[in-house]
Amino acid sequence: MFFKLPSAFFCGIRVVSISQTKAVIRVRHRWINQNPFKSLYWAVQGMASEFASGILVMQEIAAADQKISMLVTHQEGTFTKKATGKILFTCEEAHLVKEAIQKSIQTGEGQTIYMNVEGFNEEGISVSKFIYEWGIKVK
Repeated sequence: MFFKLPSAFFCGIRVVSISQTKAVIRVRHRWINQNPFKSLYWAVQGMASEFASGILVMQEIAAADQKISMLVTHQEGTFTKKATGKILFTCEEAHLVKEAIQKSIQTGEGQTIYMNVEGFNEEGISVSKFIYEWGIKVK
């Protein structure tokens, strides 16, 4: 991560787990990633949540063994609670990626994937929700 996503590395974003169905990314509120209100800066939450969805897209592209481009084309975020302590961002929509990649390979047309990611604090309370619109296309 240090070489591919240095800002995420320095902000403390780390992969907890990745499987065929979901990804979990962790970030801990620290001085370097906080806002003036002593909570996790919204952009750090955005980086961690995008990574949770993007790593699933990257995993499926690697498995497809094809040249496929990927790009976030739209993003929405909702913040529901002050993010302090350890926050886990979870995306459980890998199945959508696999289907879209297969369709793009079959048709040669670009596909759009909408992926939900949610951040939870140590008490299991949701602190933020994101929706990412990923565009993928076989090159």
